[in-house]
Amino acid sequence: MSRCLSDCSIDHVVLERGEVAHTWRTERWDSLRLLTPNWQSRLPGLSYSGGDPDGYRTLTEVIDFITNYANAISAPVRTHTMVTSVRGTEMGYLVRTDHGDWLCRAIVVASGACNIAEIPTFANRVPPSIVQLTAQEYRNPEQLPDSGVLVVGASSSGTQIAYEIHRSGRPVTLSVGEHIRAPRVYRGKDLEWWMDAAGMLDERYDEIDDIARARRVPSLQLAGTLDRSTLDINALTGIGVEVVGRLGGISERGKAQFSGSLRNMCALSDLKMGRLLDRIDEWAQKNGLDGVVGPPHRLPPTRVDPAPPLGMDLTTREVKAIIWATGYRPDYSWLEVPVLDRKGRLQHDGGVVSAPGLYLMGTQFMRRRKSALIDGAGDDARDLSAHLTAYLGSRLARIRA
Repeated sequence: MSRCLSDCSIDHVVLERGEVAHTWRTERWDSLRLLTPNWQSRLPGLSYSGGDPDGYRTLTEVIDFITNYANAISAPVRTHTMVTSVRGTEMGYLVRTDHGDWLCRAIVVASGACNIAEIPTFANRVPPSIVQLTAQEYRNPEQLPDSGVLVVGASSSGTQIAYEIHRSGRPVTLSVGEHIRAPRVYRGKDLEWWMDAAGMLDERYDEIDDIARARRVPSLQLAGTLDRSTLDINALTGIGVEVVGRLGGISERGKAQFSGSLRNMCALSDLKMGRLLDRIDEWAQKNGLDGVVGPPHRLPPTRVDPAPPLGMDLTTREVKAIIWATGYRPDYSWLEVPVLDRKGRLQHDGGVVSAPGLYLMGTQFMRRRKSALIDGAGDDARDLSAHLTAYLGSRLARIRA
């Protein structure tokens, strides 16, 4: 957005609570790799030029990538500047920070959608002897006791963390809720290549029947594995991870209760994956790629124990740690403008917030299916900076009139 505002000759400042790429520096586990291939890290004025386009950036490489981009475009970043409140004024907005106040005519909220880990309310019934960490707090297995671990959540974060902890020699139980299974590579191409080429990632929010539902869909069960392998429930059970249903509650006596719908949940995930691959196959056939790429194929169905455990006594079992990979929510506690719905979500139309001069960046399916990806930031920023420029122009015209 800063690059696009500069292209439009809009004077602006970027306020950052820590260093550039702060959350990548402070809220990610050590071995994390970007889920999108290197070629897909495209930003305005920058594309990948290295020798490993199909690889996946390490955590350090992601931090360097974002930092170098900020330097390359001379972004006017004020680091270690925490925004404490934003209020409307007659002329625009008053932004209060721990390093002084700012007056501005427009604001772009780019604080992310993953600020606060979502933990179920019954987590307070976990026995005090058990270590609890969110995916935001987890760094590596050395943080954990040398014993069994329960990982709650089976989207991309949960599956990767479960895999790493199991590889450290600790027994792992994975609690599986709603998830979307996906192959890392399909017909010889990365799944992201297919979704990009077929235009799926460019699908707009105003083309979707139920955009509220689309914005709540879990992330694809992908991982940036070195060998480009698929990390799904079959891969995890194949190495000995125990799989149970969704964690529905914990009794006052410390007994975890799992849903009995594990088989149905996995069957539904397989069905969604099949629909996605059917769509890719149809696009490939229409565009003459059937003779160029590999043949269509399907992964075997998710293998599920016919009678998975429905309970676990956390007071007596060998599980001594729980990782909550149960998702996140944004933090708008500093935004003192009446633009939030009753669930605390920012009300907007493709990133144009209901309050004049207020914009949003970087949330799930904001303007396009790829809005939450690095690759989606550029297109969204171009659209919104054009809208912002027009808004400022019309506002100036009214003042002069």
